[in-house]
Amino acid sequence: MAKLYFYYGAMGSSKTANALMTEYNYAERGQKALLGKTNIDTRNGIYKIKSRIGLEKDCVLLSDICAMEDEALKGYDAIIVDEIQFAAKEQIDFLARIVDELDVPVLCYGLRTDFQTNLFEGSKRLLELADEIKEVKTVCWCGKKATCNARYNEQGIVREGSQVLLGANDEYIALCRKHFMEGKLHEE
Repeated sequence: MAKLYFYYGAMGSSKTANALMTEYNYAERGQKALLGKTNIDTRNGIYKIKSRIGLEKDCVLLSDICAMEDEALKGYDAIIVDEIQFAAKEQIDFLARIVDELDVPVLCYGLRTDFQTNLFEGSKRLLELADEIKEVKTVCWCGKKATCNARYNEQGIVREGSQVLLGANDEYIALCRKHFMEGKLHEE
């Protein structure tokens, strides 16, 4: 029986690398997995998923997956979607329908919360609907589990602004809740 999976973690927890390795594992076993990402993530090109450690693969957009016919979707052994936090509620509902009606597992990877610790729309809906929710863990500079995504600049942690600002290690850092609340980006 297929399931809807949500793998979430803070920035730098290897979510994208895990998504790419999962797709590779399906291919290695002669199975066909559809690799996708949300339309907002254009950092590495529109149709490419790339992890910080250099793994990369061509992909399709979530909007394309949502426009596919059922027969085409049933041709896959799994659907894997990266940057799922940027998905709309309706897109998550569509992915749940793929699981429930077409019996195709859907594995979603993304952030749970933004730089203000607010849920993203896609993540919120997955927390409501997913059959399995698993954390991909990473650590703060202090060694504790990192759960917060801090946006920063040369003045320190940024607490105001648009929910979506695409960036990587140059604009975001994963922190434990204590250091996020204190605004400590590193040991002083």
